[in-house]
Amino acid sequence: MGKITGFKEYERKSHGYHPVKERVGHHHEFMVPLAEDDLKLQGARCMDCGVPFCHNGCPLGNFIPDWNDLVYHGRWQEAIRRLHATNNFPEVTGRICPAPCESSCVLNIHNTPVTIKQIECAIVDRAFDSGWIAPEAPTRRTGKKVAVIGSGPAGMAAAQQLNRAGHTVTLFERDDRIGGLMMYGIPDFKLEKRVVQRRVEQLAAEGVQLSPNTHVGVDISAAQLRDEFDAVCICVGSTVPRDLRVPGRELSGVHFAMEFLVPQNRRNWGDRLDPAHDLLATGKRVVILGGGDTGSDCLGTSIRHGAKHITQIELLPEPPDQRPSDNPWPQWPRVMRESTSHEEGGERMFATLTKSFEGKGGKLTALNAVRVQWQPDASGRPQMSEIPGSAFSIPCDMVLLAMGYLHPETAGFVKDLGCDLDERGNLKAGADYQTSVPGVFAAGDARRGQSLVVWAIAEGRQAARQIDRYLMGETHLP
Repeated sequence: MGKITGFKEYERKSHGYHPVKERVGHHHEFMVPLAEDDLKLQGARCMDCGVPFCHNGCPLGNFIPDWNDLVYHGRWQEAIRRLHATNNFPEVTGRICPAPCESSCVLNIHNTPVTIKQIECAIVDRAFDSGWIAPEAPTRRTGKKVAVIGSGPAGMAAAQQLNRAGHTVTLFERDDRIGGLMMYGIPDFKLEKRVVQRRVEQLAAEGVQLSPNTHVGVDISAAQLRDEFDAVCICVGSTVPRDLRVPGRELSGVHFAMEFLVPQNRRNWGDRLDPAHDLLATGKRVVILGGGDTGSDCLGTSIRHGAKHITQIELLPEPPDQRPSDNPWPQWPRVMRESTSHEEGGERMFATLTKSFEGKGGKLTALNAVRVQWQPDASGRPQMSEIPGSAFSIPCDMVLLAMGYLHPETAGFVKDLGCDLDERGNLKAGADYQTSVPGVFAAGDARRGQSLVVWAIAEGRQAARQIDRYLMGETHLP
């Protein structure tokens, strides 16, 4: 550890952002990174704990104290090697991960945690700018072929690891570009697509065979997969959105979040869109149902479109500002959070239940809702009840359903392969990531359900390790 008393001497300092009035006029990233000297001092705050709980908080098991210390000493090339030892895409997690590592930081018990996420992002961005990140093609091929279906973070990580082990990997994606959720699900102002595209180009240079515009189960059958490949890894994500079956759901103007977010990412690429699927919030009164990351993404995008008014509704009660007593460190804190999109505008409502939609001539005109309260039952589980006399309406022209995702789409090739599903509709796979069908594996949200990008990368890496062992009898993948 380079600075034994650093955590006593230096305060946490976070990166800045471009002013709201400036950044809402475009869809680019707007973070202002810390200067190198400031980053070194932030690295010096790391205590190099005997038991680094940040490892416990990070699904990837990143060697966080190691690269904090390396940054403090200015050894940036060593830092990127240490970072890449556990994470294929730190520039993605460094931008969009909620940083459970920081919540688990020992400093977070009585102080403010180390700026782990900022340091991670700074390391990898510096490495790309300096030309330190180059394709790593395998020196030999095993003769084994693996199909990876779905090119989100789990699929890309699995494909890269398996390719580096020497297997011939084909990465299938039904959309026209590789990247999955990272390419089309996350707005550019949080993750510019150049960041994803340079990793796609790296995969291609390393020898991964990229197959976009390929709908597995339609363009290539399950039988062909089994005939042509020695193993299959399913990383299709959890893409079936949670719907809201209330009166008026059929009205024009009620849309799933991805019907709104994906076209904007395509616009940013310069794609020409079908007018029937080109959703814009410009001049509209927008209501967003769901208080999570997807809802926040819809908020930021609606603001950039020039929406007339935006209301974001959450069914659960407003979280407290401080950790409740039943939520101790190092657990993820259930506290009130404000995203950069919330800083930009919009109104937030909590403990609100949507009852119906109203319309005229088939078009949405209002949302009807009621306030609710949450009380624990005899077993301590929170139960919801409507507050009498609290019904109200919100005039609106667009409603965006951002209430999470249920499970992967399994009616096509997954069913044809014969893979068992768990009680939630996810692909059933054990600790070895293998499904009920020998040689067919699953990873990421398709296996564990809707989760974080950092979990998807971790699952992709672990699935690759298990596939390598299945094919070769042993594995040297980390």
